[in-house]
Amino acid sequence: MEDFGLYAYQEEVVERALRGENSIIWLPTGGGKTRAAVYVAKRHLETTPRAKVVVLVNKVHLVDQHYNKEFKPHLGGGYIMVPVSGETEQKDFFGSVVQDSHVIICTAQILYNALINSEETRHVELSDITLLIIDECHHTNKDSVYNKIMRCYVEKKLRGERLLPQILGLTASPGTGGAKILERAVEHVLQICANLDSAIVSTKNYAPELKKVVPRPMKTYDIVEKRPEDPFGQHLKWMMELIHGYMNLPPDLQLRECGTQEYEADVVLLEKQGVKEHNRVLAQCALHLREYNDALLINDTLRMMDAYRSLEGFYDTKSATVMDGTDIFLVGLFEENQIELKKLATDSRYENPKMAKLEDVLLNQFGQAVQSRGILFSKTRKSTHCLHDWVCKNRALQGAGIRAAILTGAGNGITYMTQHEQADTIRRFRQGGLNLLISTSVAEEGLDIPECNLVVRYGLLTNEIAQQQASGRARARESQYSVVAQAGGREVRREKMNEYLEDLTGKAIAEVQAMNSHVFRKKISDLQIQAVIANKFAENLKTEKRSRYAASSVQLLCRNCFKSVALGSNIKLVEKSHYVNISPDFKTQYKFGGQNIIDKSFEDWEPGCTIICNNGNCNKQWGFEMKYKKVAMLPILGIDKFALETPDGRITVKKWKDVPFTVEDFSFEEYYTVVLSAHERILSTLHTLAFISGGGGGGECWGWGGALLKSIMHQSRSK
Repeated sequence: MEDFGLYAYQEEVVERALRGENSIIWLPTGGGKTRAAVYVAKRHLETTPRAKVVVLVNKVHLVDQHYNKEFKPHLGGGYIMVPVSGETEQKDFFGSVVQDSHVIICTAQILYNALINSEETRHVELSDITLLIIDECHHTNKDSVYNKIMRCYVEKKLRGERLLPQILGLTASPGTGGAKILERAVEHVLQICANLDSAIVSTKNYAPELKKVVPRPMKTYDIVEKRPEDPFGQHLKWMMELIHGYMNLPPDLQLRECGTQEYEADVVLLEKQGVKEHNRVLAQCALHLREYNDALLINDTLRMMDAYRSLEGFYDTKSATVMDGTDIFLVGLFEENQIELKKLATDSRYENPKMAKLEDVLLNQFGQAVQSRGILFSKTRKSTHCLHDWVCKNRALQGAGIRAAILTGAGNGITYMTQHEQADTIRRFRQGGLNLLISTSVAEEGLDIPECNLVVRYGLLTNEIAQQQASGRARARESQYSVVAQAGGREVRREKMNEYLEDLTGKAIAEVQAMNSHVFRKKISDLQIQAVIANKFAENLKTEKRSRYAASSVQLLCRNCFKSVALGSNIKLVEKSHYVNISPDFKTQYKFGGQNIIDKSFEDWEPGCTIICNNGNCNKQWGFEMKYKKVAMLPILGIDKFALETPDGRITVKKWKDVPFTVEDFSFEEYYTVVLSAHERILSTLHTLAFISGGGGGGECWGWGGALLKSIMHQSRSK
C-alpha cells in the first residue's frame, strides 16, 4: 500500500474489505474514505476474475467529482471507467454500459432503475456486479434509493443466492437515528449494518495519526441577547391576529406561538382542513398566515427588510388573483399596512443583533492581509440570497476583502443553481477568486471543497449528522467553527444536543464493534428478516391504497378556486416521472403563463409554457406543458396544486405516489385514440354547421361551415 500513499489508519480500515468482507468504513470528513475505497477497488480489479465495480453516489455532481478526482487518476489507464448520471446518454443503455466496463460511477437512482427495468440494454442484475461501493452510506435507510437497492440485495441473500457483490460503505456520520439513549443508538447502528449487510470499521491503532491529519476546529458559541424591542415583528403579529379573527376559529382550536416552525405546521393543517371542508376562508387565510410566519422567521434571522420583501413579493403575485371577499380582505390588509411595515423595516434602531454578531465573526477571520477561506451555512435558498446581498452591501466586510458567492442545490427555478454554476463557484473558491461561500446544506456533504479556516452555522436547526459534516469543512490548522445564535435560543439547545448525540454515536459504534461476531451476525440476520417482512407489508398497503378508488371516480379540483377540472382517469405517467393529463378537453381549463425555463436539455422532451387556472381571476399555477418526443404537447401537473374529490370526500396529498387511485403509464396509442375521438366530435359538429350554413343544399354548397370543415380535413390528411 506504500506506493498508493495511504495513511496507516486508512490501511487499517480497509483490511476487512481486502479480505472480501462486506464493511462500512467510518472516518471523519477529510479522512480519506474515498481514497481508501479507490485502493480497495484497485486490489479487487487486480485479484477478482471478471471484476465489475459499481460506485454509487447520492448526488449528481459527485459522479464527475469521484471520476475525475479519485478513480480515474489512481486506477491508471488499464481499466474502462464510465461516469453515468441522469444527464448522460449512457443512462439509456445502462445495462450495456455495465457489461462493457470495469468501473461504473453512477447515481443510485440509475442503478435502481436498471435493476427493475426489463429491457435488455437497460437491465442490470446484482450478480453482474462484484464490488458495490456506496458513498455516504448512512443514507441507506427507510425509503431511500440506497435502501431500495440493498433490499433487493438482502432479499436475494435470504433466498440463498450466492452471486452477490461485495459491499463497501463509506460514511463520516452514521448518526443515532433520533435516539437519545445508548440502547436505541446501538439499535440504529445495527440497523444501518443490517441494511448494508456489513460490519462497521474504524481505526483503533492509529487514532492519533487520524487526529493529526484531520484536526478538529476550535468551536465558539457567538451569542447575542434578544433585541429589546421589535416593532416590525410585533406589527406582523398584530396583522396575523386580525386574520385569526376574520377566520372565526373555534374557541377550542389553539394555534401555537407565531414565528415558530410549530405554528407553520398548524397553519399547514388548517389549509388542508379548509380545502377538505370546501371552506375557502380557512384555506386562503392559512396560506397567507404561513407567509406572515415565514416573514417572522426571516426577521428573527436576517434583516427586517428581507422579511418585508418576502411578504411584498408574495402580495405582488396575489394582487392579481382576487376572487372573493376573502382575497379582498387579505390583500387589502397588507396594502393598508404596507407603508407602515416598510417604515418599521428601515428603522436601524431595531435591526437584528445577530447580523452585527455575524459581521464581527467574519471580520475576526478576514482582512486585506489575511488569507482566509470560509463557509457560511444557512437554512434556505432564500436566506443565502439575503445574506449574499448583505455581505455585498456591507462596507466593513467589503473593506476586509470578502469575496462571496452563493452555493445551493441544483434544480429548476430562480433560486436554484445549475450543475455548471455549482462547479464554477467551487472552482473560483478553490483558486482564490472567492473566499466565502454562503451555502445551504449542499456544501456539508460530498462536495470537493478545499480546507477552510472558518465555518459559521447561522440560523440552523439540524441533526448531529449535518453538524458533523459542516464541522468537517473547517480542516485548516487552527480553524474556527462558529455558532451564531440568540442566548437561550433553539439553535444553541440543538447544537448542544448534537454534541451529545455525536458522542453517543461513537459509543454506540464501539458497542457494536465489541459484539461477539456470532451475536452480531444473528442480530443482523433478524433485522434483515424483519425488514423484508415489513417492506412486503408496506408494499401491499401501498397497492391497496392505490386501488382504493377507480380513477374515473376521482375528480381533480383547483386548490385555489375549488373548480373541478379533470378526472383521475385523464392522468397518465410518462417515463415513470411526469404526471400528465391526456384529455383534449383539459386545454379549455387553463391558460398560458411565461415560458418555463429549465437550464438543461432532455433527450425525449422539452419544456413549454407554465399553465394557469382559467377560472375567473383564480390564476393558480398548475404546472407546465411539455413537448414529448417532438410530437405531443402534454400538460405536466403538480398534485400539490389540486385537491381530490373522492367518493368518500375531499382530500389532499403531497405527492403523486400518494393518490388513492392507479395512474397508468402513458401510451401513444391511447393518446392518439383520445385525441382522434375528440377530433371526430369536432368534425361531426362542423358537418352539422356546414349543412346549416349552406341552407341544406347538397354538393359543394356548404357555406362557411363547409369551408372550415374542408380546411380542417385537409390539415388532418397532411399530418
